[in-house]
Amino acid sequence: MKKLIAATAMMATGLSVGAAKAEDSVFVGHLMDITGATGFIGKFYADGVRDALSYIKENGGIDGTPLEFESVDYAYKVPQAIANYKKWRSRNNMVAMQGWGTGDTEALISFVAKDEVPVYSASYSGHLTDPTGKNPKTAKPAPYNFFYGASYSDACRAMVQWAAEDWKKKGGEGKPVFSHIGDNHPYPNAPKEACAEYATELGFDVTSPVVVSMKPGDFKAQCLTLKEAGTDYGYLGNLGPSVVSLVKSCGTVGVDPTWLANIWAGDYETLKTIGDVDNYVFPVMTSFWTDEGVPGMDLVREISKESDKTGKEFRTHHYIRGICSVYYMKEAMEWAKENGGITGPNIKQGMYALTDWVPKGLEGVCMPATWTAEDHRGINTVNIYSGEAHGGDVKVTKLETVTLPRRDDWLGY
Repeated sequence: MKKLIAATAMMATGLSVGAAKAEDSVFVGHLMDITGATGFIGKFYADGVRDALSYIKENGGIDGTPLEFESVDYAYKVPQAIANYKKWRSRNNMVAMQGWGTGDTEALISFVAKDEVPVYSASYSGHLTDPTGKNPKTAKPAPYNFFYGASYSDACRAMVQWAAEDWKKKGGEGKPVFSHIGDNHPYPNAPKEACAEYATELGFDVTSPVVVSMKPGDFKAQCLTLKEAGTDYGYLGNLGPSVVSLVKSCGTVGVDPTWLANIWAGDYETLKTIGDVDNYVFPVMTSFWTDEGVPGMDLVREISKESDKTGKEFRTHHYIRGICSVYYMKEAMEWAKENGGITGPNIKQGMYALTDWVPKGLEGVCMPATWTAEDHRGINTVNIYSGEAHGGDVKVTKLETVTLPRRDDWLGY
């Protein structure tokens, strides 16, 4: 009888502890790709998110509320992403998620809206920016989707705006020619129509898209297509080894347009791996690891020590962008705690609480952002950089900052 009472007491205690834990801590799921098709770059962003979550967990949580999280490599496979989301939602009472790819993020739009779970993706698909379905072109309203940075569409628009001026400065004759280059996949496809429309509006001749696999290969045939079309500015929709293969293949057949890379295809690692390239333009949304005198880099360097105690490991701007994503979520959770509790709907409202907002401690690192209940384009300013590499030595130079209008017809698109 004593054993029965003791067992009953233990079960009651266990339930009590479990209930207390559920009440006293919050759980965030973290999807990452470090082994799949985008792992070349995904590993850097994943480290930034994971280090930031660890740092917050070890330094007071969410204003004293313990933070729990789990990082899972889903290898860029949409079914695995959905399965993990459902698991975290049912078993861990997940209140928010740090996500990754475009395919899985767009596939989860309806799930997270129904469950009221804010998702901070590393996909910057313009399709995620219309929370109410205001734009007739919006496929699905995305009220619980957020990301830190300009959308793929806006980043591409900013680069073609820069390219139009570049063409004039170079004394180019006639219309410059623009081509979208990428796999037939949600990620490279995300800005394809939106950017082509704006390029046409700016006076470019826009060619048919050139399809290039996300996997590396010999892309000389695609390069010759670009040559035949007379492409002056080629938008790179893929990333990592695929982009490296394409640029190298084009180099071997004498095709050398100005490359306009999406944000995941522009970084020191990619340029270094290409080895020799000029005319490589890409958007940037944070400071670089090597920048000096930026106050927020002190916190970035402390966070970096979570996985590198020496503090000397080089970090890409993808890593730093992961930190920004986590810290916007953190401050929205802090707002939620003060305004009814850390729930998904309250975190969402916390995202609307401030304008031109930079997380505390990350001044000069994260760009000021504003989200509203009608417009989830947090940032419409794009820093444009040029990159070149010779013998693997990389040089990166800032070209321009472009601030785009918040046109209604660009929302969700």
